Amino acid sequence: MKLILASTSQIRQQMLTAAGVPFTAHAARVDEDTIRRALQAEHARPRDIADTLAEMKARKIAERSPEAMVLGCDQVLDIQGDVLAKPETPDEARAQLRRLRGQTHKLWSAAVIYHDAKPVWRFMGEARLTMRPLSDAYLDDYVTRNWDSIRHSVGAYKLEEQGSRLFSAVDGDYFTVLGLPLLPVLGYLGDRGIIPT
Repeated sequence: MKLILASTSQIRQQMLTAAGVPFTAHAARVDEDTIRRALQAEHARPRDIADTLAEMKARKIAERSPEAMVLGCDQVLDIQGDVLAKPETPDEARAQLRRLRGQTHKLWSAAVIYHDAKPVWRFMGEARLTMRPLSDAYLDDYVTRNWDSIRHSVGAYKLEEQGSRLFSAVDGDYFTVLGLPLLPVLGYLGDRGIIPT
């Protein structure tokens, strides 16, 4: 049975490839911003926003390829119940980092698998990250040096790159921080015989 990743995220593709999982990737093309805003207007919890977005991505691809196993993923940054999205400008990135500094925030990484055009498995990973109380000058320089990369990430950082220097503590699974709860996904795929165990 083939696996389709309902995402063109490079880091998610790299994780699956490194783990030796055969898959193809297709962009789900859902309006994430509109969905997120609608859920926030309904006071949905950040973890539920991540789960809903992951499911909608999986469903979109599964409707076209019901015979496949389709993996949808999404990640939400939760700072005291507020959700941060990917920054649209360097100034927005700086504002996000200033809000996060000296604080502990959560990353919710949701994974939903569809088969036969219906959800058959889901998982929610949680990580807690504590950012150092960094100066404005340091954060400005960080954004200037890393903008091309961090503009694709919630919170305006990438832990796997220079973003690691922003943090004093990370509590949780590293793969969850990167946006895919890889170990539970591998466990499910192994149990179903999609990958050898």
